[in-house]
Amino acid sequence: MQPSGRNKRIALDHVVQRSWNAREFRCLDNLWTRESGWNHKALNRSSGAYGIPQALPAGKMSGAGRDWKSNPETQIRWGLAYIKGRYGRPCGAWGHWRSHNWY
Repeated sequence: MQPSGRNKRIALDHVVQRSWNAREFRCLDNLWTRESGWNHKALNRSSGAYGIPQALPAGKMSGAGRDWKSNPETQIRWGLAYIKGRYGRPCGAWGHWRSHNWY
């Protein structure tokens, strides 16, 4: 299985644990496909954003675990917590991305 497929499966498990529905996962998939292609090593060379959620600055993911640079699950946990805190749900983040091309 491609890393992106494995990373999506990890995220789906976390979305289910949060009792978010399939629509929320589709929004998350749209968002993170455009941000990073679900690549946990994705780096935006111009901004320094990193990982699946394209955290900026990247180091703020360290709050989710010391392995944030290499562990997709740590990045996903951090990214979902960020989305919940800032937008409530993935579809809120996706709506913002569609309007502003960032979230």
